[in-house]
Amino acid sequence: MRNWRKQAALLLMVLAVWLLGESAYLFAKARFAQYLLDDAWQRSLRDGNDHRPWPWADTAPIARLVFPAQDKKLVVLAGASGRNLAFGPSHLSASVTPGQVGVSVIGGHRDTHFAFLSQVQLGEQILLQSRDGRLQWFEIVQIQVTDVRDSDIRLQADAPVLALVACYPFTALDSGGPLRYLVIARQVVRGLSVS
Repeated sequence: MRNWRKQAALLLMVLAVWLLGESAYLFAKARFAQYLLDDAWQRSLRDGNDHRPWPWADTAPIARLVFPAQDKKLVVLAGASGRNLAFGPSHLSASVTPGQVGVSVIGGHRDTHFAFLSQVQLGEQILLQSRDGRLQWFEIVQIQVTDVRDSDIRLQADAPVLALVACYPFTALDSGGPLRYLVIARQVVRGLSVS
């Protein structure tokens, strides 16, 4: 009987070490990926070309978003696939390139890279840096919760617009529900809105 308890205790300890090791591995992988994304972004800024963050990546950084009021800087990846969203906010390729005339849709996970969107306020400024180094300021003009079953994002605009999208509610335990948190920001020039 004592031998069985020792074996069970040993098995539980091995399982605990394995789970902790796997968690540490995922955490380290996520941190290292951010370093690689930042490095790829810096290389893209230097020469204006796509640079994959790691050799097998199917994406490259296309822009950087800076939220001064939130103290956040995020590299935006090309292509809003599930794999890309795991590493950072990603641009929906059916929308215009960030900074161009029209609506650029950028998605991010509500529990990681876009978790801070729950704290942004109307009137906050966002700085967009394009791959060519160009800087554009945007102002948050609308924040809303939408249901994907009966709404859509209109992609036409007469000026550059950012549509930042995350699943909602931010504290939900289940993922993939129908609600989305939508933050709309329009380009501003020297504090004046471009309409």
